[in-house]
Amino acid sequence: MAIRTDLHDGVTTITIDRPEKLNALSLAMYDDLGRAFEDARRDDAVRAVVLTGAGDRAFCVGADLTESIPALARDEIDISAWDPAHLKGVPFYKPVVAAINGLCIGGGFELMLGTDIRIAGDDAVFQFPEVQHGFVPAGGTLVRLVRQVPYVHAMEMMLTGRRFTAAEMLERGAINEVVESGVTLTRAQEIAARLAGFSPLAVQAIKEAALTLADLPLEDAFAREAAIGQRTFTSPQAKQGLAAFRARGQSRKPGAEHD
Repeated sequence: MAIRTDLHDGVTTITIDRPEKLNALSLAMYDDLGRAFEDARRDDAVRAVVLTGAGDRAFCVGADLTESIPALARDEIDISAWDPAHLKGVPFYKPVVAAINGLCIGGGFELMLGTDIRIAGDDAVFQFPEVQHGFVPAGGTLVRLVRQVPYVHAMEMMLTGRRFTAAEMLERGAINEVVESGVTLTRAQEIAARLAGFSPLAVQAIKEAALTLADLPLEDAFAREAAIGQRTFTSPQAKQGLAAFRARGQSRKPGAEHD
């Protein structure tokens, strides 16, 4: 299978496995990737996800243009069919960590923008070449990028079509860390494992709020925030956590909390 999944201790790793084609996505792979995300969303055993590409040459270079572009030009497919793979229109609140080596181009860049924490190898290269070919990155980028990084950086990425290094992406706030390319996946899985160790209700509530409150009027957003918070404060996990916190506080010597 060109989309592989592996679940270990609450973390499922989804691998785009077509390294001989720089992990370019065929139409069938888009369907399979969407199903992999949906399976992860529905499986309570999955608390966090890592998304990566096989090999060291590419994370993903987007759609296989030899297949998708002719089909799109003939108006045989609707790109909204790829929405599940891009996590568009899906209430996916489990955290997704990207492990990026090599080329992260076009649709691959768009997949990255659907993730929450991004670890890039020092060899990673990022690009939206679409404008050079007369079309646009419409797999979530036109909506997400200007919400995730400052406007001027987003426009530079989309309008110039030039390539950016991992260091440049870190400076612009599009990724979280740059590491040696050989440890990218390990680092991403470490972070995902940490997230998987927290209350899934709390983790998913944070992501839900981040994705759904930003465009609400202020008072509506505050009301929704309170509802989300109340849901977590009254949960069994929160009650256990607060009880443990109180127990630790009672066992400390006076003034120890200031040490």
